[in-house]
This record gives sequence, C-alpha cells and structure tokens, in this order.
Amino acid sequence: MRYGIEIIVFICGAVVMIFELVGSRILGPFLGTTIFVWTSLIGIILASLSLGYWLGGYFADKKPKIEFLSTIIFFSAALIIFTTIIQKYFLNHLPSFIYDIRLQSIIASIVLFAPASIFLGMVSPFTIKLKLKQLESTGKIAGKLYAISTFGSICGTFLAGFFFIPYFGHQNILFFLSALLLFISIILFLSIRSKFKSGFAILFLVFLLVLKFSIINQKASIIDVDTKYNRVMIYDANDYLSGKPVKYMRINNEYSGAMFLGSDELVFQYLKYYDLAKHFNPDFQQSLLIGGATYSYPKHFLNKFPKASIDVVEIDPELTKLAREYFQLSNDPRMKIIHEDGRTFLNNCSKKYDVVFIDAFKSQYTLPYQLTTREAVQKIYNILNVDGQAILNIISSIGGKSSLFLQAEYLTYKSVFPQVYLFAIQNMDNQEQLQSVVMIALKSEKIPNMNNSDSILNEYLKHILKNGIETTVPILTDEFAPVEFYMNKAI
Repeated sequence: MRYGIEIIVFICGAVVMIFELVGSRILGPFLGTTIFVWTSLIGIILASLSLGYWLGGYFADKKPKIEFLSTIIFFSAALIIFTTIIQKYFLNHLPSFIYDIRLQSIIASIVLFAPASIFLGMVSPFTIKLKLKQLESTGKIAGKLYAISTFGSICGTFLAGFFFIPYFGHQNILFFLSALLLFISIILFLSIRSKFKSGFAILFLVFLLVLKFSIINQKASIIDVDTKYNRVMIYDANDYLSGKPVKYMRINNEYSGAMFLGSDELVFQYLKYYDLAKHFNPDFQQSLLIGGATYSYPKHFLNKFPKASIDVVEIDPELTKLAREYFQLSNDPRMKIIHEDGRTFLNNCSKKYDVVFIDAFKSQYTLPYQLTTREAVQKIYNILNVDGQAILNIISSIGGKSSLFLQAEYLTYKSVFPQVYLFAIQNMDNQEQLQSVVMIALKSEKIPNMNNSDSILNEYLKHILKNGIETTVPILTDEFAPVEFYMNKAI
C-alpha cells in the first residue's frame, strides 16, 4: 500500500491520545479527577512515550523490518487489553498499601498505561527508519511522519472527548483500540507472509471478540455509564448506619447522591442541615441549588417547603436523565433545571435569590475550585436578597492539617459576608475527625437567634461551632486556589 506507513503512524498517534483520555475514566472511580490524577496520567504517558521513542530508534537500527513493526503493534494491542482486564482488581487493591493520592496516581498510571504507551511510542522512530530511502531526505521524512503522528493525536483527542467517550463508554473504546491495532498487525504479518504470527494474531483477535461478547452478556448489577463529564455508577446497597436498602449514584470516586428504596428520608445527614435556611429566613421563597446529581435535596425541598421554588444548576444533562430513570425525579412547576457550569451561571445570573445552596463536588472530598474563590463568593453575595444566605457542605476536620481547606473557605466567605457560621455534623469535640461541616453565610448583619421552636432544627443549631475555627491560610482567589492540595492533607 502506497501510504501504508503514513496510515499506521496516523492511527497510532490517534490511539495514544484516545488511550490517555480514556485513562481518566478508568482512574476516576477510584482516584477521582483531581489535578494530581491528571498530572500523573499525562506525565507517565509522556515519559513512556519518550522511552518508546528511544527504544524504537534503537531497535530500528538493529532490525529495520516490517515484521518487527508488526510485532510492536501487536504488543501494543495486547497491553491495552491487559489494562482492560486488570484495571478494577488493581485499583481496588491499590489503597491497601499506598495512602497518598499522588503516589497512588503515579503507580496506577505506570502499571495501567505505561506498558502500552511505551510500545506505541516505538512506532514513530521505527517507521521513519523503514521510510528512509536516501540519507539527504532524512529531515523531510522524519518531519513528515511526526507531523502525521501529531495530526493523528489531534484527531484522536477530539474524537475521544467529543464523540467516543460520551457515546461508547471507556471499555468499548479500549476493545476497539486493541482490535484496530491487532488488525493492523495482522495486515503487516500477512504482507510478509508470516503464517504463524498471522495466525496467532488472528486467534488473539478472536479471543478479544469472545471476551467482549462474554462481558456484554454478563448480567449487570451496576449501571456504569460514561457521560460527557463523568463516569457514573448506580447500584443498590445497604446504608452503613441504618442498614436500610439504598440506591447510590457514584460519580467518579464520589458518592454524589442516594435514595432510600422504601422511604423519602434523606440518606446523607448534611443535606438535612440545609433545612436551616428556614431558621435564618422563615419567609424565603426563591432558592438556587448548584449541583443536582440525583436531585435528592430538590425533591425533599419541594415536599418540605410548598410555598418556595428552586432553580437547580447541574452541569451534566445525563445525570438529570439518570435521576429521572433511577431516582424518581419528576417535573414540578416549582423547580427549574438549568444545565450549565455553576460558575458560568453565577457569572451571568441577574435573578435574585433568598438562598443559594451549593452541593457540587469534583471528587470525593473536593469542591470545584472555581466555586470556592472570593470572586465566586462575591457573585453569590450579589445575587442574594437583603436577608439572603448561602449554605454549603465541606468535608473536613475542624482543626489540624486536615482542616486547611475549611480554614481557607471559611476565611474566603468571611471576606465577603458579614456573618459566617459552621455546623459540625458528626462531632464537635474531635478536632481531627473528618466529617461534613455545613457553612452558612448570612448577607444580613443582624445577629440571629440560635434557638428554634422546631425541635429538629433546634437540634441542628446545637451543632454550631460557636467560636468558628482558627485560620492560618490565605483566602482563595481565582489566581490562587490550591483546593486539591489542601484536601489532599485531609485524606
């Protein structure tokens, strides 16, 4: 084939970037999607490609034959399947011997993505050697093939991000990449009439198809979906406190929502504290919630406050569809759903609210940094009415190094709001315990009464940290917001 080498280089360049982007969906449910995970994934793959470039150049000089190139591509395919098969087992057991999220991310990236990336990196220098016919055209040929490889990577990036991941899911993509590389290796083996290796590659392709078919026909107890923004899993389990059956939604490595199968009660305790909005402003009507997921609190809100309405901003429309299908979300004239990033919504919002609830998480413990900064807090302040309030949940300890993010966010809100109160949900005495801490910021300067005739609300009010917390860190801004670094101290 006249342009066979160019096609191979283009496809392998695309495979590299698709493999890298799919990697974030593999790691997400176990390690999250923080900057640490992305840094490790990108860094290890780049390091692996560099090693592959060196090895490819070395072996190209030693054995510049099509047969060797086809073997490289064959092993690339096999190692992608290796990643597909071992990913869950390996990532499930990783935290048992490594606790630091940064080290976890690096080791996971090395084990799952380095081997295939090394072999894929070997392709470009090897094809350059095969393509060279005369020494004086070395630069032109090398530049041409690297340009084609880079163009393939660009196409792979857009295909993965805009099309493959949202519509096919990460596992289907990995099988497709492996099958595509196997097909190329078979064509190359056949071109040199290597019957044994051709037959072996064909048998491996058959094994791959059988493996995929067996996975498709397994009875799934877990809904596992890739959306444009997240990897989402839905499954039934028992609540660890009450033992009651619960349906959970897990987004990446974060338990984003849950619903008791036989009750309308809220599963997550911190959401009950959001009802304190009625204590601080009994007449509130217009509310905003940033972060929908299973829409647990909006459903509770509509039943609890029949005279109030709520706008819900949820970035991922697929989560809304899943909530309708699995979590009994239904339309209500008092609830408006807006599919948009929370920060961009705040940037352009002209509507006034009495309460702004924030329940958005990027990973298990981390809020999206763009919602934590002074600029974001100021926008929340601006859209609140005179007696308005902001309520959010932070997972933190109330003292020590595990409280750094809580300290920063508390100080950030205090730099905008005249009054900020903290409520420790589980334990007010243990400074080191990681727990939900509900922060309530009031726009009014009028000091509120911390007693309520409603016994339930009054019990929540007793969890107030009367003296706030000590702060030793600066406020968060769009320029400086090390949210994930602070939260890593808490894990």
